[in-house]
Amino acid sequence: MKSVDSRFVEYVKYDTQSADDKECFPSTEKQKVLLKALARELTSLGISDVRMDEKNGYVYASIPSNMDGASGFGFSRLVPAIGFIAHVDTSPAVSDENVKPRYVQNYDGRDIVLGHGYTLSPDMSPELKNYIGQTLIVTDGSTLLGGDDKAGVAEIMTMAEYVMTHPEFKHGKICIAFTPDEEVGRGVDFFDVNGFGADYAYTVDGCTAGELEYENFNAASGHLTIKGVSVHPGTAKNVMVNAILVAQEFQSLLPVHENPASTSGYEGFYHPDTISGGVDEVVVRYIIRDHDKKLFEQKKEYFKKCADFINMKYGEGTATAVVTDSYYNMKEMVEPHRHLIDNAIKAYEACGVTPIVQPIRGGTDGSRLSYMGLPCPNIATGAHNCHGRYEYVCVEEMQKMVSVILKIIDIYAN
Repeated sequence: MKSVDSRFVEYVKYDTQSADDKECFPSTEKQKVLLKALARELTSLGISDVRMDEKNGYVYASIPSNMDGASGFGFSRLVPAIGFIAHVDTSPAVSDENVKPRYVQNYDGRDIVLGHGYTLSPDMSPELKNYIGQTLIVTDGSTLLGGDDKAGVAEIMTMAEYVMTHPEFKHGKICIAFTPDEEVGRGVDFFDVNGFGADYAYTVDGCTAGELEYENFNAASGHLTIKGVSVHPGTAKNVMVNAILVAQEFQSLLPVHENPASTSGYEGFYHPDTISGGVDEVVVRYIIRDHDKKLFEQKKEYFKKCADFINMKYGEGTATAVVTDSYYNMKEMVEPHRHLIDNAIKAYEACGVTPIVQPIRGGTDGSRLSYMGLPCPNIATGAHNCHGRYEYVCVEEMQKMVSVILKIIDIYAN
């Protein structure tokens, strides 16, 4: 069998970065190159039910049950079809062009010089001390690594090879999907839930082995446009309205401690993510987050009220605030199917991994899928420091996660 880490090293060499400023889907065509390769690999494993949505990029596959009378809820054994989902795109935050992964064998707990002036240090990432004696895969400092979520892709694919080469391993129907554009919040815009064929699913898109997440932020995007009045600075008195300063004033109206750098756990925030413009006009894109639905609604309303205040002060039309919901807390959809949580915990414990049940301070494809009729909590991958040059994965954790996925399948089959 091909090892999970060799698969991972192969996949990260594909440039699959998504783009948050594109309207097309997927946002970058290059994601389809890896998706097509994954479809070919699934077929080469002997899986007959493999299909790719050529337009949107999704890859779907299923392995039929090898248990008599156990193919779904309509059959006597009542073994549900379980799905596993991972995304191929990487964050737009840092380039993933020409990724050069490097193994760090038997990590000694000291600084790791990546290259290009970057060093991965336990001072910055204290959790590195947990991996002394283990094998890490790091970047060369010029790109991110792609553990989010190519580690999950590699683990699902390695699970599939194990199942196909071990006919004695009894299982119900297993469904597999690889998606584009998760990092830009559009990963399941065109996902075929019915065609996927799973009764329940897990996204394999977390970090430290043991993580199990079925609560996430309610999320919205805030699009703020400030219209200024630009005139020559020499004759600007009582005429100029500097959109940059007005945008700064808008930001000052938001609660100073409700930002990502000052919050943790279930605490929500406002986050100015990008800004562009000048004196004449400024556009600021915000993300608005809260686990509590009531507080989430209050945050969105307050964001609009801040724009109303600006308009009252500087004139109607100065500030335009458009708020668009992105996804909601999956807890409401997952908790009624408590077996998804309980069985994942059992699988972790059976594989010698301590479960870490915690809320996601973000979202996954599973957040939206849960509201599309497919309850879908999130499990770990072994990737760390995602979205940046200091990203790394632990090989031993990836191996454990393959075992955890197989154990989840086994638990549902028995």
